[in-house]
Amino acid sequence: MTESPLFGILLSISTYGMGTYIFKKTKSTIANPLLISVILSMLFLYFTGISYDNFNIGGEYINFLLGPATVALIVPLYEKRHLLKENFLAILVGIIAGCVTALVSIFACSKLFGFDLPLTVSLLPKSITTAIAVELTDEFGGVAAITAIAIMLTGIEGAIIGPEFLKKVGVKDPVATGIAMGTATHAIGTSRARKIGEVEGAMSGLSIAVAGLVTVVLMPIIVNYI
Repeated sequence: MTESPLFGILLSISTYGMGTYIFKKTKSTIANPLLISVILSMLFLYFTGISYDNFNIGGEYINFLLGPATVALIVPLYEKRHLLKENFLAILVGIIAGCVTALVSIFACSKLFGFDLPLTVSLLPKSITTAIAVELTDEFGGVAAITAIAIMLTGIEGAIIGPEFLKKVGVKDPVATGIAMGTATHAIGTSRARKIGEVEGAMSGLSIAVAGLVTVVLMPIIVNYI
């Protein structure tokens, strides 16, 4: 049973269901369903002695769905396309600024703390969707597992503290909120943005795609200076 793809799929769905239940009961942003799912899955594998490789047989099927799920985020954007036309330049500049900040901050940290090339490359695409980030990591000699963990932690952290942080610094415009969430925290942040409002969710979904394209262009430039 544990060597069947069904095992990994069922474990992922059941733990996420538990996470969703806990979130609804507590109403706490810290009780992020994905974070709870990851913790419960890790504990289950640890105490049962089941290997990650067995779990990942089914996990690969879930990973495959990341691409279609990301594309599906374009649907709410289409419904709010008039906002894109009205704010096109501001949206584009905001996404590019967010991508540059993410890449430069990781580059600066790599120099400050003496990260080697594989680790730096693995962390550079932490703010974009996994489907694109893992391919970039493989292309430049990084470690895909580190990239996946960094993306997950970035998304969960952003989903938990992002909206409140934006309010604290005075960002109230729904378009700006959506762009910030999508550019910095990809699909996980977008799921939180959609709960805030339709505009925030639509703009966040747009940011995922554009941020991925911008990072594909800028990352080779950064890597050349490592």
